[in-house]
Amino acid sequence: MWTRETVERHSVDLRQFIDFRQSVLPGGQRVVEAYNSSGLTLTLLPDRGLDIWLATCNGLPLTWIAQNSPFPGDAGSSWLRQFNGGLLTTCGLTHAGPPETDPDTGERRDLHGRYTYQRAGNLAVAGQWTAVGGQEKYILELKGVIAESVLFGEQLRLERTYRLILGEPVVEIVDTVQNRGDLPAPFMLLYHCNVGYPLVAAGSRLHVAGERAYARDAVAAPGLGRWADYDAASPRYAEQVFFHRVKAGSDGWTEVALMRGDIGLSFSWDTAALPYLTQWKNTREGVYVCGVEPGNCLPEGRNAARENDRLQTLQPGETARSTLRLAPLSGADAVAACQARIEALQAAGRPVENCSLDDFAHWG
Repeated sequence: MWTRETVERHSVDLRQFIDFRQSVLPGGQRVVEAYNSSGLTLTLLPDRGLDIWLATCNGLPLTWIAQNSPFPGDAGSSWLRQFNGGLLTTCGLTHAGPPETDPDTGERRDLHGRYTYQRAGNLAVAGQWTAVGGQEKYILELKGVIAESVLFGEQLRLERTYRLILGEPVVEIVDTVQNRGDLPAPFMLLYHCNVGYPLVAAGSRLHVAGERAYARDAVAAPGLGRWADYDAASPRYAEQVFFHRVKAGSDGWTEVALMRGDIGLSFSWDTAALPYLTQWKNTREGVYVCGVEPGNCLPEGRNAARENDRLQTLQPGETARSTLRLAPLSGADAVAACQARIEALQAAGRPVENCSLDDFAHWG
């Protein structure tokens, strides 16, 4: 259906089929609507780190959103007050985890860092027909630049690319982070992917090719035996968090998926850049949203990451590149194929290196 010959015979403007369409909300926030004739639609927020807010596939919601979101970035409000929900809320770039005070400088850091308050600049859209696996496919990319910096402090620059292929229900996110300063900078990057009803509901299950799962704390420990299974929404549910040592294939990539019946959402990424997987279970009534969160860190905060020798550092001029793919699964065949891939990784994959989790083993 989506061959170059067929498409160009029927239209002279590919925006009929695929686009990143930019507009402005009444309050002044920029939004970008993305679609590619696959059933997948996304709403990106350039003024909130170029993250993903709304997301649907064939009309089915993929995520949870907060009341009256999206909120304009306001560094004077707490992270939780500013949480839009949405399919992707990036955490970092120098801190991810609970609020804390730096023991050396006295700096106060809020939950999950400053990234979500940053505006993207240099937005650019470009596409072309490209040979992929012996076929010619139309690939469209949106690029933007986000900076996290302070005078006399860190000077980090993230270049983000969203990549869509005409007719294929998948979005690829490629981030390149560079330390443009003259001092080493702490580097914590967590992809806080938030999934909501109906993908997450009673009977949903998280499929992970992994060596072991770990409870974060005493609250999560009783749920360790059922980390993969999700229950119905309940009032006052206390969130549970689990960490996973995943397995990867010979190419260094892994895949996990949330599935329920004949629907699901697949997450795949390069574990060399993102060795950790955090699972956030929050089946609380009304705010029923759960996270699948690949990262180069755990959401433990910069202080704990440094103490536990998990903190990555970017030297002056150094860059780090990470790639994450999100793919909705529609229909029994797509779900079964994804499950088979994960089972194959479980059988033949190798546990990811540079993933230090043994200090959580005492929780069971």
